[in-house]
Amino acid sequence: MNCTLVIMAAGMGSRFGGIKQLEPVGPSGEIIMDYSVFAAKKAGFTKVVFIIRRDIEEAFKQAIGNRLAEQIEVEYVFQDMEALPAGYEVPAGRTKPWGTGQAILAIKDTVKEPFAVINADDYYGEEGFKKIAEFLSTAKNTDGKYNICMVGFELGNTLSDNGAVTRGVCEVNEANKLVDICETSGIEKVDGVIRSDIEGQKLTDKTPVSMNMWGFTPEFINELDARFAAFLDGIEGNELKAEYLLPSIVGDLIEENKADVTVLTSSDKWFGVTYKEDKQVVVDSFAKLVEEGVYPKKLF
Repeated sequence: MNCTLVIMAAGMGSRFGGIKQLEPVGPSGEIIMDYSVFAAKKAGFTKVVFIIRRDIEEAFKQAIGNRLAEQIEVEYVFQDMEALPAGYEVPAGRTKPWGTGQAILAIKDTVKEPFAVINADDYYGEEGFKKIAEFLSTAKNTDGKYNICMVGFELGNTLSDNGAVTRGVCEVNEANKLVDICETSGIEKVDGVIRSDIEGQKLTDKTPVSMNMWGFTPEFINELDARFAAFLDGIEGNELKAEYLLPSIVGDLIEENKADVTVLTSSDKWFGVTYKEDKQVVVDSFAKLVEEGVYPKKLF
């Protein structure tokens, strides 16, 4: 079965400065997305859809899109802040798009097959792509529930040495099903102890977290569409910052008994450029992976 990799690349790196998704990190000038696409293609994905903003389209194609189009089928869709349901308008003063849920709505007319979703500026390793491709090859919605998967990473493999991070902390039952997901900010390790902004929260290196690596059946896009208006109706008082987020939407579906979410575990180390100081760590990490033979010195 064909499956598509959807890469969310519309965000500007406000903390990093500039378009962090286009920063070279590999020994031959590769960017993080090169490694994601290489791993996805190896796992069996047949197409890549980039969600970008129109104002970075040309720079994006020059930095990665044109090169990758020689390796795999590539399409582009655009996240537009003004792409709202009929009768709704962008609140005065709002300058940012509506989050990951609205980003995925941009693929509605483009993706008709099972698909995985990842962030552009995160490196997920190879294990997650293999497991998600295997899951999507047989995924079907049953008993009125969406059949969804999420790759869960060990929290200790996702921390930054350069500051606190936000992670989707997951509660997973014995059947490897997602029970709850809590977006948690201020996570950092201090003197060997992992702390967060949630007082009393107990976190360890092994705590499963979501890094926005999901697998969905195509019908899920219609559910996102159907719920968007209700989200907009409930943002009074937070019109400028409210976001329609995938983890929250999936969490609501679980609570309503409308989704069955399988957590696929990965022991790979995640890394990404959250802070400018993280870039050298990422460069060194890819150099080590190349040295170990995980990736060739020149990917494509």
